[in-house]
Amino acid sequence: MDISTYTAFLGWTRVAAGPLEALLRQIKEIKDPGDETLLIFEDSTGKQVDFDFRGSVNEVLARMAPKSARTGPGRPKLGVVSREISLLPRHWEWLESQPQGASAAIRRLVEEARKQDSGETRAKIDAIGRVMTALGGNLPGFEEAYRALYARDRERLAAQIAEWPSDLRDYILER
Repeated sequence: MDISTYTAFLGWTRVAAGPLEALLRQIKEIKDPGDETLLIFEDSTGKQVDFDFRGSVNEVLARMAPKSARTGPGRPKLGVVSREISLLPRHWEWLESQPQGASAAIRRLVEEARKQDSGETRAKIDAIGRVMTALGGNLPGFEEAYRALYARDRERLAAQIAEWPSDLRDYILER
């Protein structure tokens, strides 16, 4: 089971990190953030998340729990999500000729591609880019650092953010 982790920054200072419950407990210990803005990011996506911190940690978690599982068309036990894709006619012809059908062939191709993934995925880079933009968008060298991130040039990235606040710099480089 994959447990999502989160990181909270107060200004440029990393004040909490870990699985959701642990992160919330750490944040609840911060009495008064003052004028600094508390920003929380989901580490795997880099997306900023907001929480209603009123009440105990258990009350915060209870408010976040899904209300009910979605039911309807499709195959909910498998978690199948229906979406549209556009392919050339020759691609559709090939997919339709596959023994278990087009959907099964696409799922197989996706799984094979995931196995060959080097770990330095676009999603991981996008996640780092989101945090960099939110916290470091106005810092010196941001544009060059952003280019280095997407060029996968770790050495140039490190050089561009060398003078950035240490917690932000460390967060970016440890990803």
